[in-house]
Amino acid sequence: MDQSRGRTRLWYDFGAMALEEVSIRAQVSRIAQNKSLRLSEGQARLLSYLAEKSIAGEADELKEYVVGIDAFGKPPSYDPRQESVVRTQVARLRQKLTDYYHTEGINDPILVDLPKGGFKVNFEERLVSSAPPEAEPSTPAWRRRETLLAACLALAVIAAVYITIHPVRAARTGPGAAVLTPELEQLWRPILNSNRPLVVCVATPASGSSAAGTASGAFLLGQFLAPRRQHALLTRGDLLSLPEIMMDNVVFIGPSAGNRQLDAIPIDRQVALEPEGIRNLNPRPGEPAFLPDHISHNPQEVEESLALISHTPGINGNGEIISLSGNQISSVMAAVEALTEPTLARTLVAKLRAANGVLPRYYQVVLKVKSMDDMPVEISYVFHRELAGPQLASAAGN
Repeated sequence: MDQSRGRTRLWYDFGAMALEEVSIRAQVSRIAQNKSLRLSEGQARLLSYLAEKSIAGEADELKEYVVGIDAFGKPPSYDPRQESVVRTQVARLRQKLTDYYHTEGINDPILVDLPKGGFKVNFEERLVSSAPPEAEPSTPAWRRRETLLAACLALAVIAAVYITIHPVRAARTGPGAAVLTPELEQLWRPILNSNRPLVVCVATPASGSSAAGTASGAFLLGQFLAPRRQHALLTRGDLLSLPEIMMDNVVFIGPSAGNRQLDAIPIDRQVALEPEGIRNLNPRPGEPAFLPDHISHNPQEVEESLALISHTPGINGNGEIISLSGNQISSVMAAVEALTEPTLARTLVAKLRAANGVLPRYYQVVLKVKSMDDMPVEISYVFHRELAGPQLASAAGN
């Protein structure tokens, strides 16, 4: 390591622990999403693209033409000699990185630099304190955990951007490229057969636990959708706009409580996610009014939590809204798995199908999730409710 200039240069070892890679991607995501930096969409995409190529050790071979095609979607006829978009955006990005580390990023743990003369991004780790270990209190387990969870969320965003840039590669190699079974096709038909734009919205929960569940769920969903819907907008819950709710199809991942845009949809919901579990708003005979999560503080014990899948129409019946919710890492992942894993989808369709063989268009499903170490080990159906369509819902409100 080079310890000149008061910092430690991180000579990236591609066989090193995954946490280093996650930390680097988290820093890149932190910069790309910084509002005061005001990166354009093209500059944010360029930063993510060059960072991934640098991590993979492929940046030294990059040519301006390839960057134009991959990062900016230029056609094969693109001629860098006639169009300077890549050079211009690289220069602007380089300056904005400099500005960032002189202002908000002055205390960031990893420095991201784009030297002149190439497309390779350098990553430098700041020098840690030289105080002896016994003089510093150990980092609490919950703080280490939340740091890693935040990094995982950033990694999911980077992965989604990368899948958007490389849809063909994702379609060929991703686990989500498995055959679309009849049950999966039934569940996703309103989304996959629609000409409306698709928005994948990642919740921005306050707790680190649900943040990591949201990140993991976003990654799983990205693997499933990439081969089938190559053009999708990824956004955060706090940035989701009302026009998107009204005009687009939306898949929302993570706790949706408090999202004013989703709350504005006039649907007579039968089930609601609350911070401690699931509220059954209209319990039938023998059904509990509330199903609590049972969370253990012992990581070696099996936990039980609830997941909620909601498929509702958009405002005024425009578009489709699918919400995959839960309070825990495992429950959010379970909700996504139920709609992307063939065996679980087969069970779900069998439970949803009416006696006449028809699948309801709109519904809510409650799942019980048993998990260990935040990973679902058993996902089971609890109950579901069929929801009225937009015409019936609006009529009921009159």
